Amino acid sequence: MLGKKVHTKIRVRYAETDQMGVVYYANYLVWMEVARVAYCSAVGFEYRDMERHAGAYLAVTEARCKYRVPARFDDDVALSCWVTESRSRTVRFAYEMRRDDELLATGETHHTVMDARGKMIRMPEAYRKYFPLSR
Repeated sequence: MLGKKVHTKIRVRYAETDQMGVVYYANYLVWMEVARVAYCSAVGFEYRDMERHAGAYLAVTEARCKYRVPARFDDDVALSCWVTESRSRTVRFAYEMRRDDELLATGETHHTVMDARGKMIRMPEAYRKYFPLSR
């Protein structure tokens, strides 16, 4: 693990479940986004401010999720997020989703730093400290 592990919680909404009563698989990607935004806040900045003030966006270029045990309506789910790799133009996050001590799913997203036009840029200097560089 490279970066600080940040934890946040969600409660599964009925709308997030499918006909079988389990969380629809795509919602885990949404939860990863929730965890990533919580990570940014916990380490010292608001993600929206990086977009607004520095014109830098973390575009998802790869996402994966391994499902182990289904979450269900009204479950309390603990989300964990941390940085596993950081370069001048890319960042990789890892995730865990748990109900109590039970591991529900793990995931990973890879992001490229982009400007508002979609051009790859370097991580702005003011934000580099929040994403420890990989060696």
